[in-house]
Amino acid sequence: MGRITDKLLFNRVLSRWRKIAAQAPDAPLARLRVQRSRAQALQRQLALVLRAADKRLTLPMEGSTQFPRTHGTDWAWRPGLWRRSAPRHGIAAAASKTRLDDDVQLFHDCNMREITFRQVRNTRPSDLAPFAMRLDVFRFEGSFLSLVVDFPAEALAGLTRDHLIRVDCAIDCEHPLEIFARLNIKNGPNTAQLVREIPLETHSDTLLCHVEYDLAYMEMNDKRIERIWLDLIFEAPDMNQITVRDLTLSRSLRAHL
Repeated sequence: MGRITDKLLFNRVLSRWRKIAAQAPDAPLARLRVQRSRAQALQRQLALVLRAADKRLTLPMEGSTQFPRTHGTDWAWRPGLWRRSAPRHGIAAAASKTRLDDDVQLFHDCNMREITFRQVRNTRPSDLAPFAMRLDVFRFEGSFLSLVVDFPAEALAGLTRDHLIRVDCAIDCEHPLEIFARLNIKNGPNTAQLVREIPLETHSDTLLCHVEYDLAYMEMNDKRIERIWLDLIFEAPDMNQITVRDLTLSRSLRAHL
């Protein structure tokens, strides 16, 4: 009965406001002022409902951790910037070392700082991540622009030189540019590094790619690993819009022959 009553009440309210809207062009000004005040109060509440509904119902759903994993994956992760709403949705004139989320920082050496950051909602059928990260770069006279992604503690647990670390990403660029991914592993006083260029293969205007790092080729002591982070480096990014639609990290044991 509750649902039937709610439906009847909704229809009556909707019919009343439809009638008010039709009469508004010729209504007396005193009555119109009252109706406008009521309509504004109603509009504020409707906007809150719509905002909450869009946030929860738009696909991919917020918080999603779904993405393809290779056989034998023993750890996989999508950073929070692509998984949930960030504390800061936009930043103008972003300075170096600006923290975009708990795990992601922006680094550059450009004094002009004509760089803006925005977190945008992914809504395309092909998107798996709920959110995307967009950089608008205008005049850029620095030598580097990079995103630094810190691996969580879970990625370090049980990590050995027998592991492969894989990075998957989906990137839109207004103009083609070179992108490099550098893996950094701090072990004791040393930091081992391995750089891979992201292959420029496009699919539906989006750069879908993955790079893998075989830890056997890194000069490190796997018993002293303290920290791991990834540098996503954009070469000559001036006058470009770069949208990182998704970024996921995973690890798996190398197959032994």
